Amino acid sequence: MPKKQFDVLGLMSGTSLDGLDIAWCQLEEKQKKWTYKIVRANTLAYSAEWKKKLGGAHELKSADLLALHAAYGHWLGRVCQQFIQKNRIKKLDVIASHGHTVFHQPHNTFTFQLGDGHAIYAQTGIPVVCDFRSLDVQLGGQGAPLVPLGDKLLFTDYDVCLNIGGIANLSLEKNKKRIAFDVCFANMGINFLTEKLGLPFDNNGSIASSGNIDTPLLQNLLKFYQPFKATRPSLAREHFENGLSKIINTSSASINDCIRTFTESIAQQIALAIPAKRGQRVLITGGGAHNRFLVSRIAHHLQKKAVIEIPHKQIIDFKEALVFGLLGLLRTQNKINVLKSVTGASRDSSSGAIIGI
Repeated sequence: MPKKQFDVLGLMSGTSLDGLDIAWCQLEEKQKKWTYKIVRANTLAYSAEWKKKLGGAHELKSADLLALHAAYGHWLGRVCQQFIQKNRIKKLDVIASHGHTVFHQPHNTFTFQLGDGHAIYAQTGIPVVCDFRSLDVQLGGQGAPLVPLGDKLLFTDYDVCLNIGGIANLSLEKNKKRIAFDVCFANMGINFLTEKLGLPFDNNGSIASSGNIDTPLLQNLLKFYQPFKATRPSLAREHFENGLSKIINTSSASINDCIRTFTESIAQQIALAIPAKRGQRVLITGGGAHNRFLVSRIAHHLQKKAVIEIPHKQIIDFKEALVFGLLGLLRTQNKINVLKSVTGASRDSSSGAIIGI
């Protein structure tokens, strides 16, 4: 009888550089339906040294970048080994590592996530799936977002799944197909501003709630996204650094007002992106779900268009790690884990490099 229950380790490092999410998940398939349990999960905050290395990786020369790719992979492997030992995990079917995105330029047919899967395997001896995005990019897709397949298989009770991380994205069913797209920059922009105050993030949106909306800045932020709405490309660090950060830095508004204004721009962009359908259920996860002021502004702009639901903290924080665990497992079974209806690729694919199987 084929195995139906699996133990996986999902690793996720987001664009906001908050830290590494690691989740031990049990996945089970019954009658072509998947269920999940997050057994243990943890976020390991990056040290100042790792933040500096990861944040500056895109500026490295090729040899130095490859050296960091290996070093970060070995670090991931050691973290996995420590997590396995601490939680006395007896057997894992696969470690699924998203890696840390350094370059994402699908229009130039490449994407690169730091963290060599071979190094993870060398440290743990457990099969690894990594580099989830590259095949889709070579098939003409955006290589993102990838989480929507997990939304489709694991969170079927919701009409819209909204993730607010460094970048906000959402997924939903339309004409019996799963569609998804990046909406706007979110925590990446807020954190960019709070760092000017010596703070890593805006706790519960307290800074934003104390500020005022700067109308010229808000108009410029909203205008920035207009060219993206027709094609909905995957947003990347390059877009932020080459465009949005310059808009922020040229504003004469105070930092508090900039944070208030940027938060408002996120809420407006999200509300505009969600289709008007009274009573639909919207699941919000990712770090932004903890920002109560941001969530209240989203609710304000949505009005009666949708009902917002905030899940248990474990799902908020580790949904992406859970989903990448599922995507890695599907890859080992040679099953589809990337949808062309989401990425715009020429076909669905079973994507990811498999190491150790």
